[in-house]
Amino acid sequence: MKSTRRKFFQTMGAGAAGLTLGSTAVSLASCAAPSAKKEDEDGQILFIGDDIALADTQYGKVKGYQLRGINYFLGIPYGADTSGANRFMPPQKPKPWTDVFPAVWWGNSAPQIMEKRYANTYASFADHWNYDDVSEDCLRLNVFTPAINDGKKRPVMVWLHGGGFTNGNGIEQDGYYGENFSRKGDVVFCSVNHRLGPLGFTNLAGVGGEKFAASGNVGMLDLVAALEWVRDNIVNFGGDPGNVTIMGQSGGGAKVTTLTAMPSAKGLFHKAVVLSGAGIRSGDKEYSEKLGAYILQEASLKPGQIDKLQQMPWQEYYAIATSASAKLSKDFAPPAGMRMGFSPVVDGTYLPQHPYYPDAAPSAAGVPMIICSTLNEMSPSRTDATLEAITLDEVKEKVKERAGFGAGYGDKAGEVVEAYAKAFPEKKPVEIWSMLMGNRQSPIALADAKSKQIPPVYLAWFWWQPPLFDNRMRAFHCSDICFWFYNTDLMLTHTGGGARPRKLSEKMAGALLQFMKTGDPNGGGTPQWPKYTTANGETMVLDDVCEVKNDPDREARKSLPAL
Repeated sequence: MKSTRRKFFQTMGAGAAGLTLGSTAVSLASCAAPSAKKEDEDGQILFIGDDIALADTQYGKVKGYQLRGINYFLGIPYGADTSGANRFMPPQKPKPWTDVFPAVWWGNSAPQIMEKRYANTYASFADHWNYDDVSEDCLRLNVFTPAINDGKKRPVMVWLHGGGFTNGNGIEQDGYYGENFSRKGDVVFCSVNHRLGPLGFTNLAGVGGEKFAASGNVGMLDLVAALEWVRDNIVNFGGDPGNVTIMGQSGGGAKVTTLTAMPSAKGLFHKAVVLSGAGIRSGDKEYSEKLGAYILQEASLKPGQIDKLQQMPWQEYYAIATSASAKLSKDFAPPAGMRMGFSPVVDGTYLPQHPYYPDAAPSAAGVPMIICSTLNEMSPSRTDATLEAITLDEVKEKVKERAGFGAGYGDKAGEVVEAYAKAFPEKKPVEIWSMLMGNRQSPIALADAKSKQIPPVYLAWFWWQPPLFDNRMRAFHCSDICFWFYNTDLMLTHTGGGARPRKLSEKMAGALLQFMKTGDPNGGGTPQWPKYTTANGETMVLDDVCEVKNDPDREARKSLPAL
């Protein structure tokens, strides 16, 4: 199955530049301010050849390319093909190779629904989705590094993509590129593809027994395998396996919190960053095993016939699993807060407990953390200017049934809206609505649980408003990613490009680099950033002018239904 990769050649902001390779594009931009170049300095920037960007791994040599002084290694296998007998099984090691592996293009995305992926043209424009082939041979990672085998041990960033636990890939958005961040901080940047959805999180232990004990968490075990690859190989790419930071946004943030609770991941990373994905709970064992049983029933199979699920084409299995999940949701009324569908499960072994509910997992105790969310997460008026004139009473009706990614506030809607309007009197009703579509309840719960452990936790709230869609885009879900990675002149459809977002990106990327190096974001360009405490709720507000505020929405949050 293929999906044509989107191309974006038009220069839309200061400092943007593109590089075309044949009929496809690596549209990468330096975030440095534009400067006039003398003609004799405007030379070759892409290098590829037999002895360029050549590195060893424990499985064989890999060859990438060098672009603007950064070495790219794309699609390196860290695990074997997960199809057939390997489906539902923990990841296996890749088969060693004797020829040099061509690490010059992205690895396959995990199987997921690709039909109508670009159907919403405004969403496709804004997030500028990047997808290629999907395949069960998807255990691949990418490495961006300033140098190879130079004797230096650089801090390592491992980026975990969003998309819940069902969608996405390691280069889903242009803001995920690691070139600029790698250059700015002299660090190694890695991104990972792994199993998702029904192929990554179908718990068949209840019907299949011990053989399938890991099946509900194999998508997370893939990430553990990727971190083991980093431990064993990253020194060959100029990285320090003793200084690894994991970072993710949305579903990727939940992957970060889940990894901190997995005994098998302990020691493979040393710092953690969670963006708009404060996953404090994981899936329920009883529910996930019931879903596994529903899948067998939907496939008209008996417990001893799970091998037939492994043999069928992934598309067929995906359809069966999706149908079974829909049937279970009709038959089963989950308690409040339970994660439904396909996601990691608290199975007592691979994931012994919920990551941060009711308390932080002991395995997280040595890991300092940054937690960040965005002010709006969603902007309902982005493509509908008429909603700018909505009233508070109309907002109360809107959030009764639905509020962003979660259920609505029901009978409490009026109380909640009034509480937020009182706390933020300068905000228009449409802005109150957008804030309620992504409130800070979960990030605060995560920060409170994490702050009880000795390593510090630092809390941020991203408020920066992009000047796009007539200023109706607001600080939406994903908008902060490119600021952390110094990519504001690359992720133009989130920022517009230019000096204004770049100035904030300097501070945010600088703080992140300091955190990677020391476990403390201070000294990177923001004002003094205090550790978070439950008593004061110290929050770094990230905007054109950054400032620390003490829990500015505390009173408003008291009106929200309990998690």
